[in-house]
Amino acid sequence: MVYVALLRGINVGGNNKIDMKQLKQTFERVGMKDVVTYINTGNIIFSNEGLTKTELSRILEGAIQDDFGLQIKVVVRSIDDIQGIIAAIPDTWKNDQDMKSDVMFLWDEVDDESVLENLVIKPTIDTVKYVPGAILWSVDKSTLTKSGMSKLIGTKLYKQVTVRNVNTARKIYELMQTQNS
Repeated sequence: MVYVALLRGINVGGNNKIDMKQLKQTFERVGMKDVVTYINTGNIIFSNEGLTKTELSRILEGAIQDDFGLQIKVVVRSIDDIQGIIAAIPDTWKNDQDMKSDVMFLWDEVDDESVLENLVIKPTIDTVKYVPGAILWSVDKSTLTKSGMSKLIGTKLYKQVTVRNVNTARKIYELMQTQNS
């Protein structure tokens, strides 16, 4: 089965620095196959048979602790999980000079549509959707400072997500498909 491991909070603002080549070696050391990293923010595509996503997360978090001395949350999603998320993103959503569109991957313990109740959503500004495994958010950059979603930063829920822009999410899925063929 093809998976992606999404690491939260590495190589951001000079904190939790992890070299991607070394991270790839860490994944291989603990039995992951066909390991590919994508950009420096902790997106690792790999294959594994026989372990659950929960077991994979636990093994990878332990390996990162052992090799880098960092406690990093690892969210593991299968190619089927990512396909469902990508399919729910409108084709018109992009991340560019005019639009900001993000995928907020949820920790398993908060992965439920009721998570939307904890968000400040301004319907005339924010477009927010729940899909199993993630919250999808898009906003016109001209209204970004008025977005209710900016209030998410610093909350308990914010500490239970890892965010990728839609361009990155689509590229991760593309790499997973390549590995799956």
